[in-house]
Parts: sequence; C-alpha cells; structure tokens
Amino acid sequence: MKIVKLNATTSTNTYLRAYTRKLDIEDDTIVWATEQSAGKGQRGAYWESEKDKNLTFSVFKRVEGLPVDRQFYITMATSLAIYEALQQLGINQLSVKWPNDILAGRSKICGVLIESVIRNGLYAVIIGIGINVNQKIFTRAPRATSILLETGKYHEPEEIMKMLISKFYHYVDLITNGDLTLLKAEYESKLFRKDKASTFELPNGELFTGIIKEVSKTGKLILQVEDELLKEFDLKELKLLY
Repeated sequence: MKIVKLNATTSTNTYLRAYTRKLDIEDDTIVWATEQSAGKGQRGAYWESEKDKNLTFSVFKRVEGLPVDRQFYITMATSLAIYEALQQLGINQLSVKWPNDILAGRSKICGVLIESVIRNGLYAVIIGIGINVNQKIFTRAPRATSILLETGKYHEPEEIMKMLISKFYHYVDLITNGDLTLLKAEYESKLFRKDKASTFELPNGELFTGIIKEVSKTGKLILQVEDELLKEFDLKELKLLY
C-alpha cells in the first residue's frame, strides 16, 4: 500500500479522487493530511478538525468484482475496523450510528464518508476517515468527543492509522472469503439504538418512532414501525435523532 502524506489539503477524499484519476494507480493508496480545511461528512456536513491533533485520511481500495449491491459490506468492514481499534485504545460505550459514524456514548468520535469510483462498473471505493484523537475543544460540533477526552491520554495519529488499516484488511478478507453473513451480524450487533424505540426525522421534518431491527444487504435501515410493520429506509430518507 502506498501512503501519501500532506501537510494540508481541503479534503483527502477530493485530493485522492483527483490523484487516482491523474495517475490511474493500481495499488491501494492512502492520502493522509495533518490538516484538512474542508473535510466532508455525510449529507454534506463539515468535519471540524484542528491541525496536527487528529487523524484525517482517505483510502483508495480497488473492489473490482464486488457487485454494486454488495458495496455496503465495505462500509461494514470499515466501521468494524474503527470500532475494534478504538476499543483497543480503551474507549468505552462504543457503537456504530448507522450507517458509519462511530460514537462513544452519545458523542461522535469518528466519521466516515465512502464514495464510489465507477469505471465500467464498480472499480474502487474511496474511504474517508476522520478520527478525533488529541483535540479537546469542538466549537462547531457540540456532540463531538476525542480519544484524549475519553481516555485522558495523548496518542500518535500515525500509529492509530497503522492499527486501523491492519484491522480493515482483516474485515475485507471476510468479504473476499464470502463470510458476508458473519460480517453483517457483527456490524448489526454494534448498531446504536438497535432494538430500542427511537425517534426518526423524515426529510419533510415529520417525526416518528421506530425500532432498528437490522440493515439490508444494500445498506438500508430496516425499522419496525407501527403495527409491527417492517420498513426499509435509505440514508437520504430519514435521520436518527439522539
């Protein structure tokens, strides 16, 4: 795997997409920046990160042969790798807030943004990861936390990245070996608010109560709503409130 380290960039996902298009690389590649001025999150959200205090990087992972409708398994593998790495670092009360935010208690400690690279079908994915490591104050993200805030210990971001990549490839091997049922079960066992009555918001602002039961193979959230009815929702179709 090739690692490209930058002092600063707008977004590692944006940089990596341009980098791979320009060079047409074949190997898996990481772009790691010590400062991101315009980090991206889900739904176009801004990712707050102080220079040199956090881990912000993106991975270019080739996935030829993986059907487009199985792409969410990459999200599962990424989430589980981050969960396991943070658990090893002593973070408690971890969970995965669908589809791939990692929470410590009710505070966000890591965000993930996965984008597809299409070349005559699904060619690769670009996985952007932002982990709050040594930052203490968050002015634009009141529900954020960091490894330092949770453990009282400073950590070297590069060492966390190495640990995380190793765990990521362990879970990718499950996809390669066809152990998709195991991967899905592990992911669902870590879901925030699973099997608990929770409040959700629709795009029109309407609120409703549902219970997270599972996630479909394509990544849709399956909720039990009124009258025991099970209904699927895409990411753009609802928001899970705290």
